[in-house]
Amino acid sequence: MMDWIEIGNLSDIPSRGARTVETPRGQVAVFRTADDAVFALINRCPHRGGPLSEGIVSGRLVACPLHNWVIDLESGAAVAPDEGCAERLSMRVRDGRLWMNLDRAKAASHG
Repeated sequence: MMDWIEIGNLSDIPSRGARTVETPRGQVAVFRTADDAVFALINRCPHRGGPLSEGIVSGRLVACPLHNWVIDLESGAAVAPDEGCAERLSMRVRDGRLWMNLDRAKAASHG
C-alpha cells in the first residue's frame, strides 16, 4: 500500500525553488517549477552527494550546486553528464496541499 504523507502547502516552496523535508527515507528535496509542477528527489546528487535542494531549477531540471551536474526532475536521471540517477519520490498536489509518497517511485523507462 502506498504511504502518502502531507508535507505542507504548495506556497511553502518558492517558484523555481526547493525546500527540504526530513522523512523516514532521509532528507528529500521538493522542487516547484515555474508552472507549479512539483517533484521530489532524495537530496543527494548521484555524482558526489551534493545538496540538490540548493541547485538552480530551470524548466524541469536542477543543476547541482557542487559540480553543475544537471538532473531531470521527472525521472531523477542525470542528463549532463548522463551517468547516475537521483532517487525520485512521487508527489501530488490537492487543494494547494502537498502529498509525498514514501514508497519508491517507479524508474522512468529509457530507450
